[in-house]
Parts: sequence; structure tokens; C-alpha cells
Amino acid sequence: MKKGAKKQAVSKKLPVRKTSKKPIGEPGNLGIKKQYLHSGLSSCRVSFRLPKEAALDAKKATIVGDFNNWDAEATQMKRLKNGDFAVTLDLNTGRAYNYRYLIDGNRWENDWHADRYEQNPYGGEN
Repeated sequence: MKKGAKKQAVSKKLPVRKTSKKPIGEPGNLGIKKQYLHSGLSSCRVSFRLPKEAALDAKKATIVGDFNNWDAEATQMKRLKNGDFAVTLDLNTGRAYNYRYLIDGNRWENDWHADRYEQNPYGGEN
């Protein structure tokens, strides 16, 4: 830079990372979606999706876990047009939840996109 010349501000555009805004039932939106609520961050809206490939020919699906005292009928999932099942729950933050999907009241399925698995007392995983 020449003596006496003024520095000019350089503005540089940084790349913007685009995120999917697709609803939970649309292709390309797999697994669990978490949305932290603004009320002190004490709760989180969590959307769960059971893909149609995991529940072929299923009539109904429920999500069963710590958050509903493992009640097999408490939390019904909605069948989407593409064949997946979905449900959205408001859960407390700061803890982990064990859960599984129950298909047609007799077949258990793990979430293929869960944060992690833990052993359960029945020889399987939640």
C-alpha cells in the first residue's frame, strides 16, 4: 500500500450452508429432527419417523418409551402419504430417552437413525 493511501474496507461474501426445509414426510428427510423451543430451552420438539421400508404392510405403528411409560397404545404414529409413519413430541431437554417402535402391536423395530443404542433387560437394544 502506498504511503498516505487509505485502507478500503473489503467485503467478502462467505458461502452460505443451505439446510433442508422439507416436511418430515418428504424424501431426503430421514431420522430424527430436533427443534429446541424458545421457552428457556427446557423442552425440545422431536419429530420421529419410521420409514416404510421398516414397516412394510403395517396397519399401525406406535412409539413406545420412557416418555410414555412404555405404554404400547399411548403414542400412535400417523401414516404419511409415502408410507412412512411419523409423530412429533415435546420432550424435556438434558436427558436421554429409551424408545422403540411397535408395529401392528407385535413387532419391535429400532430407530435406524437414533443418536445411540443401549442394551435393554430383554436381550435387545433400545
